[in-house]
Amino acid sequence: MASDFEAQLKEEARPFLEPGEEIVASIVAQPRGTSTAKAGGLGPSSIGSAWAGKSKKAGEQAGLALTNPMALAVSDKRLLVFAIETSAMGKPKSVKELFSSAPIAEVDSVAVKRLLVGKVVTVGMGGAEVKLEVGSGQDAKGLAAEFERAKASA
Repeated sequence: MASDFEAQLKEEARPFLEPGEEIVASIVAQPRGTSTAKAGGLGPSSIGSAWAGKSKKAGEQAGLALTNPMALAVSDKRLLVFAIETSAMGKPKSVKELFSSAPIAEVDSVAVKRLLVGKVVTVGMGGAEVKLEVGSGQDAKGLAAEFERAKASA
C-alpha cells in the first residue's frame, strides 16, 4: 500500500477504533481468487469465483468477515477489516466502514507466501485459514511482523 494511503487509513479509521487503540500496519487486500475471477474466459472466472467464495466462507467460519475491496489492518488490540472505496483504476481512496474485527488473542497466525505476481496472506483463526491476495507493492511481511509483536504483548 502506498504509504500515503496507509497514513490516510490510520486517520480515517480513528472513529472505528477503541479508546487508546492504534493501527500499527495495514495492507489493501481481497479474498483469494478475486483477481482470477476477473480474468477473461469462463474457466478462470469460474475457478476464481470458487476460490473467492471459499475464502469468504472460511472468514465467516473463523469470525472475520471479508469484503472487496478491503484493507486488512493490525492494531495493538485487534485484527481489523475495513471496507474501502477505490478509484476507477483500483487505487484505494478512502475508508468506508469497519467491516469486521477480531481480538489479537483470537487470531492464531498471519502468514505470507509470495506468488509470481503478488502475495497470499493466510490468517489462521478459529481452526480456519482465511486466504487473501495482496498486490506486489504491499508490505504484507511488515503486517505479519506487527501482528507477531501485538500477539506477543497481548
